[in-house]
Amino acid sequence: MATVEMVLPAMGESIMEATVLQWLKKEGDTIEEDESILEVATDKVDTEVPASYSGVLQKILVQEGNVAQVGAPIAVIIRENGEEATAESVIDTEEEAYPVVQEEPALTQEEPVLVEETKTTFDSSQTEATRFYSPLVRNIAQEEDIPLAELEQIKGSGKEGRVTKKDILSYVENKRSGSSHSNSGSSSQPIQVPAVSINAQDDDEVIAMDRMRKMIAGRMLDSKRISAHVTSFVEADVTNVVLWRNKVKKEFEQREGEKLTFTPIFVEAVAQALKDYPMVNISVDGDKIIKRKHINIGIAVALPSGNLIVPVIKNADQLSLLGLAKQVNDLAEKARTNQLGADDLSNGTYTLSNIGSFGNILGTPIIMQPQVAILAVGAITKTPSVIETPSGDAIAIRHKMYLSHSYDHRVVDGALGGLFVKRVADYLEQFDLNRVI
Repeated sequence: MATVEMVLPAMGESIMEATVLQWLKKEGDTIEEDESILEVATDKVDTEVPASYSGVLQKILVQEGNVAQVGAPIAVIIRENGEEATAESVIDTEEEAYPVVQEEPALTQEEPVLVEETKTTFDSSQTEATRFYSPLVRNIAQEEDIPLAELEQIKGSGKEGRVTKKDILSYVENKRSGSSHSNSGSSSQPIQVPAVSINAQDDDEVIAMDRMRKMIAGRMLDSKRISAHVTSFVEADVTNVVLWRNKVKKEFEQREGEKLTFTPIFVEAVAQALKDYPMVNISVDGDKIIKRKHINIGIAVALPSGNLIVPVIKNADQLSLLGLAKQVNDLAEKARTNQLGADDLSNGTYTLSNIGSFGNILGTPIIMQPQVAILAVGAITKTPSVIETPSGDAIAIRHKMYLSHSYDHRVVDGALGGLFVKRVADYLEQFDLNRVI
């Protein structure tokens, strides 16, 4: 027998930590490899985590409600198959097994934030921490010369007021820009930075944000801080698309047992345009540009709760229109029934948002990091338009739609951003009325 640590596995691009929601097994239970033993919540999705080994769950290292880092130990398992454990996985019984500090509630909104101007190396011995800080947050604090006393005063947006990576990076950015206010008097005296306070009236209803809404809010703010957003607009004549879908949708539903929406047609056009303009299918890493090999298109899905989630169609350029339709319907259904896994939400390279489903005609969508662009498609409306005919110009009723393309002007210039969205419109306008699906 060997005693090994089970670590929190990688759960998708940019996911560095997860909150333990529930352990499905208790200490002393026998577990099988790949059997789900706990549920966790990431900033993208709630999912189950399978056991890395078969054996007995000897000890749970991260309790329910606490946060674990990807790659960090979360449990100790006694393997019963007689295999030797690797040197990296064997528990050193002489060392303490990764204690988890119980988190304390966040500061209330009315409490001022104290900014300690004295810069010292991060040292947990300076004062006793009142809440849990991840190793990543502690490393950032040390690199930025933020003492624990100052770290304790940062308002956290995580569970139970925990300071997240976003919180501390935002704090550092504000401090560098001077928004933390420097004290021109004694550097040893903390100063007060008042928090924004809103007084609710007697008839107002105060609604607490749920966990997903908090995550969405944080991600949107981060994206606006990271990317230089600019939006280009193009009007597309999608008459052929509308007429074709009207012609085939009933037969498609009878044959496939599901509906044919406009979304897979839009996804196909985006995938084709990304092949034509691969420098839109990129990400930015500091001063480096990562040109993505795969075309993975996220589709924004509105949930019954009113929140939004973005599952990803992998290798969309390699799927037929039928394959895209199946993928769109499957992911949308999984999203609405809370069945999405971490893999369904990872590795997106471009995002499509169908705001037309809400009756909107134009929008300025916010980029999904670490992508550099996102397309919003508006409502399809009947519009009197001038068309060219063999006998001259004429006015006819056409089905028109606006495309709103937001992109990161750091790496996508106006010419490229504009040409890309125009190419998407061209593919939609040239849709084959005789196409078979």
